Amino acid sequence: MIMRRGQPLLMPANPLFIWGSLVVAFVLNALLNIGMAGRAAWMPDLVGLLILFWGVHQPRRIGLGVAFVFGLAMDVQQTTLLGQHALSYLALSYLAISIQRRLLWYDVGEQTLQLVPVLLVANAIALAVRLLAGGMWPGWGILAAPLFEALLWPLATAVLLAPQRRPVDPDDNRPL
Repeated sequence: MIMRRGQPLLMPANPLFIWGSLVVAFVLNALLNIGMAGRAAWMPDLVGLLILFWGVHQPRRIGLGVAFVFGLAMDVQQTTLLGQHALSYLALSYLAISIQRRLLWYDVGEQTLQLVPVLLVANAIALAVRLLAGGMWPGWGILAAPLFEALLWPLATAVLLAPQRRPVDPDDNRPL
């Protein structure tokens, strides 16, 4: 793939770092559910955001199977309808893999704007499953969750790509 001018060349992502970040996001989601916010509809879904992130940046390592397993684990942890998050994460992972080549041509700000509809679709799927199963309407605050998740995209990009960035000072003893 031809890279844009000024785009840094990244080292390969460590699989342990990828899995560790997903587990940390799962634990943070669990802590946010227990904490003050509880199950507020406006709370961002960190696991969904990381599935989207790694689906865009490492589609061969994090795919539909990982999204499904983390979705089921999230359903069990939040005691929601089994498959609600799994279906949402599957759609999120599929859309991430589908748009990843086009999305990486843009800078982080433009990526954020383009990911808002993707996050809206994923949250709409989870909401539709909840409502079809007889759940209650969570309120209009649910529209804020995809926006908060999109606003977290630049932070996720900066933090999760930091270990992959090459050093700025070249060294004669270090290749590349």
